[in-house]
Amino acid sequence: MFWENFGNLSYSTIDGDEIAVVYFRAGYEPGQYHSEKEWEARLTIERSKAIKSPSIQYHLAGTKKVQQEVARLGVLQRFLLESEANLVGQLFTGLYSLDLGPEGDEVIKMAMENPDRFVLKPQREGGGNNMYGDEIKEFLEKVKDTPAREAYILMDKIRPPMQHNYLVRGGTEVKLSEVVSELGIFGVLIGNEKEIMINKFAGHMLRTKLSSANEGGVAAGFGALDSVFLFD
Repeated sequence: MFWENFGNLSYSTIDGDEIAVVYFRAGYEPGQYHSEKEWEARLTIERSKAIKSPSIQYHLAGTKKVQQEVARLGVLQRFLLESEANLVGQLFTGLYSLDLGPEGDEVIKMAMENPDRFVLKPQREGGGNNMYGDEIKEFLEKVKDTPAREAYILMDKIRPPMQHNYLVRGGTEVKLSEVVSELGIFGVLIGNEKEIMINKFAGHMLRTKLSSANEGGVAAGFGALDSVFLFD
């Protein structure tokens, strides 16, 4: 691979062919950057002309902390029309900051008094990182007076309607069970700091898990792929 710089931009080639797209299969958490070499590589890619999936802006926009800040009253109105912001705001569940200070202290008190109502989320992706129930209470007791709490947000637990269905997964018995589902929407967004060129719907994925399970990631082994059935 060869990188050549032009001012603040660069391009990369392999055997003379310019690299057009960089897809990040990893690099979504600090532990995956083992030295300065990895951070330098990420910076080089971000400065390049290649399309990044995701770019650092979209990567950060998908973090739990940014989601929590966007859910604050009045923030959506900076990016959407008032009517659009009101519609989008109806889709939010409760998201709460644990930043040091009186507001964060009240949130921690609320969580410790009723931990079964919430999910504690770190800035991680891929499933298996969230905390529930008494685990929340025990963890917050340890970090409530330290900056470590700021790496997490608190979210109201979503309680979707239960259904009866079969989960087909390797190594487990197939039987009729109580399950809940989560619908994810895929989108395509291409843009830069000045302009959005493409922003459109690109499909969906339905994940289903046992109603008794906290996590629902398919790759992590907690859930299964499902199909949508629409009816009147």
